[in-house]
Amino acid sequence: MDTAIGWLFTLVLVALPGVVAAVCWTPFLLAARFRALFVALPPADRLVPSYVGVALALSVPYLAGILLTVGLVDSAGPGWSEGFIDTALFGGIGVGAGVPALAVLGLPRLGVDWDPTGYGPGTWALLVAAGLWYALVAAVPLIALSIGLALPGGY
Repeated sequence: MDTAIGWLFTLVLVALPGVVAAVCWTPFLLAARFRALFVALPPADRLVPSYVGVALALSVPYLAGILLTVGLVDSAGPGWSEGFIDTALFGGIGVGAGVPALAVLGLPRLGVDWDPTGYGPGTWALLVAAGLWYALVAAVPLIALSIGLALPGGY
């Protein structure tokens, strides 16, 4: 029973950042073209599973950065603080720039034609804004933790 509770707790900790980001990301669903992106992704014609799946998937680089920092960097001194800042920075670059490029340039080449407006500047602006908002939501706890770790006495 303790093993099952441990696994459940681990699953909740891994999923929590993506769930929080999905909730904070919902205002972008007001845009029809943003909804169209998720409706076009598998499972086709199902908004909620695609939306939640993408939100969870986008949190994976942040979780990987945290695990790498905790596993590979000495906790003494500013190592963890710097690692969490780097995770927020590089995760933000990937989500803020990489995801819009993948959605506009990659998905249509894979046969997923999702933008009813033709992938114009408005679509790019919407996706970059959504990516930056996601990155900001993901970075806030990392930056706060980094500041706390960098203070005299650390944790």
